[in-house]
Amino acid sequence: MRDFGRGFRYLLTGQRWILGHGRQYGFGLLPGLITLVLYLAALIALIRYGYDIATAVTGFADHWSGAEPLRVLVTALLIALALLLAVLSFTAVTLLIGQPFYEALSERVDRAAAPNGRAPQSNRPLWQELWISARDSLRILLRATLWTLLLFALGFLPLLGQTVIPVLAIFVTGFFLTEQLTAMALQRRSIELRERLKLLRSRRMLVWGFGAPLAAVFLIPLIAVFLMPGAVAGATLLVRDLVGEGNRDEQFGQAADR
Repeated sequence: MRDFGRGFRYLLTGQRWILGHGRQYGFGLLPGLITLVLYLAALIALIRYGYDIATAVTGFADHWSGAEPLRVLVTALLIALALLLAVLSFTAVTLLIGQPFYEALSERVDRAAAPNGRAPQSNRPLWQELWISARDSLRILLRATLWTLLLFALGFLPLLGQTVIPVLAIFVTGFFLTEQLTAMALQRRSIELRERLKLLRSRRMLVWGFGAPLAAVFLIPLIAVFLMPGAVAGATLLVRDLVGEGNRDEQFGQAADR
């Protein structure tokens, strides 16, 4: 539980750091706002045409007396599944859109937290960083989607589906959110996806302490927009802990002790 609390402190410290750097915070809102507009447009389209989609996929029920309730249920399930996938993919899409800014933000936090004031450098060109980020994000989204479909199906289990499964979903989502947010700082250290996942699994309580609360509040997309810059900052501090680099005491006080 100590690691869980430690991960949560990194989340709070990241938010506090970004609020103290107003210009960075202002620019950091733009990618999230762009992503939010795109997602809202997609959701409105799904609500508008969801019943038509449900009708198309349930053509076999045209002559059933219960066809109408079935299609309403399928429409609701489609919208619910889309919302779950949106929560998982929102971070990846926002980070991809705002890659140059978030990379610069993460590097600045690295320099501020490092005792020697230096940040690791990958020395890769921007196009290569974008390609690696997009490729790895797609891999993670595929894994996250499989987990989402499984948890969505388990949600129909009596009792467990309304109690245990939602909590489990928050922790699973929190793990994948943390992977996406820490990817830039770990990628800058030339740590590939497989090694990144292994590293995160080795400190699950730390990762969950950071990611589970974030996943809970990210269920509200508007809040996700405002928390994203601070989440990137906090994830960079978390990476420094994961790789054993430590954080400068006077800059990041309570997050610095090991």
